[in-house]
Amino acid sequence: MVKRIISALIGAPLFLGLIYLGGPYTAFLVVVLTLLALREFMQIGEQMGIRAWTKLTTIVTVVWFICLLIAGVEWMLQMLVFWLLIGLGRLALTYPRTSLSETSFNLLSVLYSVVLLSHLYLLRQLPNGVEWTFLAIFLVWATDIGAYLIGRQFGSHLLAPQVSPKKTVEGSLGGLLFSIAVALVFWRFVGGANWIMYILMSVIIGISSQIGDLFESALKRSAGVKDSGKLIPGHGGILDRFDSLIFALPLVYYGIRLLS
Repeated sequence: MVKRIISALIGAPLFLGLIYLGGPYTAFLVVVLTLLALREFMQIGEQMGIRAWTKLTTIVTVVWFICLLIAGVEWMLQMLVFWLLIGLGRLALTYPRTSLSETSFNLLSVLYSVVLLSHLYLLRQLPNGVEWTFLAIFLVWATDIGAYLIGRQFGSHLLAPQVSPKKTVEGSLGGLLFSIAVALVFWRFVGGANWIMYILMSVIIGISSQIGDLFESALKRSAGVKDSGKLIPGHGGILDRFDSLIFALPLVYYGIRLLS
């Protein structure tokens, strides 16, 4: 518990500070996080007996960020298509040495660890991006805290027992309510949009962040590991700490672009 608190006291201000500064500072943060997340994802695959395309996925990640940081979102779809064709082409040229499951896992590694997480940078780059990014982060944290507190006190119906035996329906609803409450506080003191927008975002984040948490738990259970890594004392790895944000960030980003 002490290690967990110390890590949070050091890591949270650094994380929020680099996001607040924006521009190259946020870009640096996101690049580092995605490379570490990709490494952890690859290691989980190896624990499952899947051969990792370490060099290829790293090269694709570097190219992805070069295109994203220079050309912006216009290159995202093209890069995703190219990555899909590269992966399928490798399967076609090296089968049966390369299996369909190996190809699928490595394609997913970039989609999950790099593409989804890079929306942290994209969200920060939007008009009023610092407010929206902080809102997303605070609502994810509120959901986690609410689910833990309510679940511990009132939880009795398991939410997904095969994935996470401690998470309950009551805790999940508590996390959603905490997310809504924090969104209303944020709207009251920060403003910037209609209160309905904040409620909508709180519901989207409250649900998606919990699904992201469960997905990572399912991934680790498939590999028979407790944590995705040991980089953050008391918290595990990057995926352990950012699994909820990975699912929430793209939905917030595209939701704002659609509704603004």
